Order: sequence, then structure tokens, then C-alpha cells
Amino acid sequence: MSNDSSGGGSAAKSGAKAGITMGSCLAMVISYVKWHSIFWAIIHGCLSWVYVIYYAIRY
Repeated sequence: MSNDSSGGGSAAKSGAKAGITMGSCLAMVISYVKWHSIFWAIIHGCLSWVYVIYYAIRY
């Protein structure tokens, strides 16, 4: 039996990347539905979770 501990670390890193990607995607979808502008969707996608939280509080 081999002790390979590299599998657990990569799962955590991939989960963190998925969270960042989901925040950006969610921000872009919310922005596009609200403003109907690809430009603002890209800007808000860069802000990611900041825009999602702002939108949840504001609207």
C-alpha cells in the first residue's frame, strides 16, 4: 500500500477554483439579466462575489 497524499490537496484546489468561477459566472448572469449589457456583465464578472453580495443587499 502506498501513501499518496497528493490527491486530497488537488481536490481542495479544484474546489476553490470552482468557487471563484461560479462567483464570476453568477455575477455575469445577474448583471446581464438586470442591465442587458455584455460590457457591464464582463465588468461585474471581474468583481465576482463582490457584485453578487452587493446585488443581494441592494435589490
